[in-house]
Amino acid sequence: MARLRARSRPAATGPGGAPLTAVVIGIDSLPGIQTARILARRGLTVIGVTEDPDQAFTRTRSCQRMVQAAKATPALVDTLLALAETLDDKAVLVPCEDSSVLVVSRHRARLAPAFHIALPPPEVVELLIDKVAFTEHALATGLPIPPTAILRSEADAVRAAATLPYPAVLKPPHRTDAWVAHTPAKAIQVDDAAALVAHARAALAHVPVLIAQKWVAGTDTDLYSCNSCYSATGELLVQFTAKKIRQWPPRTGISSLGEAAHVPEVARLSAQLFASLPYRGLAYLEAKRDVNDGQFYIIEPNIGRPTGRSAIAEAGGVELVCTMVCEAAGRPLPPARAQGDQPVKWIYLRHDLQSALYYWTQGELGLRQWARSLRGPKAFAIFDWRDPAPFVLDCLQPLRRALTREGRQSRNYGAPELGPDGGDGP
Repeated sequence: MARLRARSRPAATGPGGAPLTAVVIGIDSLPGIQTARILARRGLTVIGVTEDPDQAFTRTRSCQRMVQAAKATPALVDTLLALAETLDDKAVLVPCEDSSVLVVSRHRARLAPAFHIALPPPEVVELLIDKVAFTEHALATGLPIPPTAILRSEADAVRAAATLPYPAVLKPPHRTDAWVAHTPAKAIQVDDAAALVAHARAALAHVPVLIAQKWVAGTDTDLYSCNSCYSATGELLVQFTAKKIRQWPPRTGISSLGEAAHVPEVARLSAQLFASLPYRGLAYLEAKRDVNDGQFYIIEPNIGRPTGRSAIAEAGGVELVCTMVCEAAGRPLPPARAQGDQPVKWIYLRHDLQSALYYWTQGELGLRQWARSLRGPKAFAIFDWRDPAPFVLDCLQPLRRALTREGRQSRNYGAPELGPDGGDGP
């Protein structure tokens, strides 16, 4: 285990007055840095785990210590167990990416004696993280998802192309390195049967299986989310719903500007999904309202971790992440767990400027409309006067990529560019 930095800080105490430590796996991700800041401000000692010590978010002041580990491999387990030997008390593990959720879940027998872990049973983790397995579960249980086909071969693509409505999207079960190396987008939009077959043929040369799905008609503002937290007995402890205003990349990206919104239909969909399985810990659901029929469709779940949009709940006065940490550690839960009527917004400033510029060039967003969209109380994803380095370095990343030509090496299977992140899901 490599200790990167240690800072002198007063001893932290969690809710309830007793010392409490959280180990945030993936501090170098958007959910990671937001989670670290939230927990540090609540008085917890935060230890960050990063794969890349030079990444912008590792410069945060919210971590008392930082350790380096490969987050998506079993080597993470050895690093965590070595870290546990240096701690006075049992810490709470907070994985912030799907890859680290899987590692923690698959090795929980080794990790559980040393850490508090709030995850559903292993088979539930595997089912909900794998988009193919989730799709099959949704079809079997009657959950409302758009018309969908699973593609494992070109023959599957040909059959699906003849039956799916258009436009449609192609996406992998996981955003693997092979996928990311060829397209920055989470999904490829196709407008007809010929395009679906062509893009599926190209993609299946790099990933073993694809999901082809009807594109739900609507804009960014028709996308909604529900962040939740469940106890070890399956009790719903927190629910917070919100909607997107813009996202980056456009159409198929992650939220760059969102706002709190009471959406009972999305809250019910989330409860329906997570009640269909034994569940514990943080849960996230993204849904989209079809502008043609008004129906809400499940787009995807994220499980066992904070997402990029989790912080909007905290900005809205709901202690989502702290609830999970306290429940995992057996501590009294924070009282602020009910969504109120605060019209708070959440913005990832760099990404939203990119998104706004794209929509402006498309003639879909004017200057006054953009200015109106920013009105009201806001929480910033990365910008923080008390912790400025991550924001500054994050803003410099596009320049760094341009200078090193990293951004010019991506290909898109010949698909139209949907925009240059990821979970939410990111």
